[in-house]
Amino acid sequence: MEFPDRIKQQSCMDCLSGQALGFDIRMAFQPIINWQSRQIVGYEALVRGPNGEGAGWVFERINDQNKYFFDQSCRVKAIETAAKLGLDKMLSINFMPNAVYNPETCIRATIEAADMFGFDIHKIMFEVTETEQIVDRVKLMRIFDSYAKRGFITAIDDFGAGYADLSWLDALKPQVLKLDMALIRDIEQFPAKQKVVQDILQLCLEVNTQVLAEGVETRAELDYLAAMGIRFFQGYYFAKPQLEYLATAATMLCLNEPIE
Repeated sequence: MEFPDRIKQQSCMDCLSGQALGFDIRMAFQPIINWQSRQIVGYEALVRGPNGEGAGWVFERINDQNKYFFDQSCRVKAIETAAKLGLDKMLSINFMPNAVYNPETCIRATIEAADMFGFDIHKIMFEVTETEQIVDRVKLMRIFDSYAKRGFITAIDDFGAGYADLSWLDALKPQVLKLDMALIRDIEQFPAKQKVVQDILQLCLEVNTQVLAEGVETRAELDYLAAMGIRFFQGYYFAKPQLEYLATAATMLCLNEPIE
């Protein structure tokens, strides 16, 4: 597959310069927790503007003309920043499937960045957001397959919030499925949400996909989901995303409680 005339493959330095986007981006990091062991197992990289502006500010400036460059720049900036911060755990990076023209080309760019900054590619997880309507499902399957074969971890993000249904699990075979915060919020109070999550958990068990609950904000949510068998969590209850900083277990009181 060739790139359209207007799309040119960027080098890592092109991505870092921000020239194709017209503005710089930075990265905030939010920890991913294994509640069973009370340990941080990774961090999700979340895009921010040049002065720390939120993701909304950034996405207002993304369009069909710069979407590909944005996707590439996020990968490189996330890897560069994580390496500078000394991250030696999993790094989760979001990608835009409708912006990926050729998975092998994007993989080469990711590997180039990992080599440049000394980051282990086997610790990189790529998340596709389930809220973006997929233009070509077959293409996304090919992307996931290419990533998995190269040793990257694959994940579906925000599951339950948008266009995908449970058939996507079998089609994409992700290693991780992240439950959307809309399903998580006050789940202990809503039997309908509990049934949906239980069904998802059962299917994930059958296809060997690990479940991560994101957007956890209260102890009641955490306790209920942990009782359902979920081990991995992310959300404000543990730590908010912090600009160019890796939160530590020492700053999270809940991680220092005795394990029952």
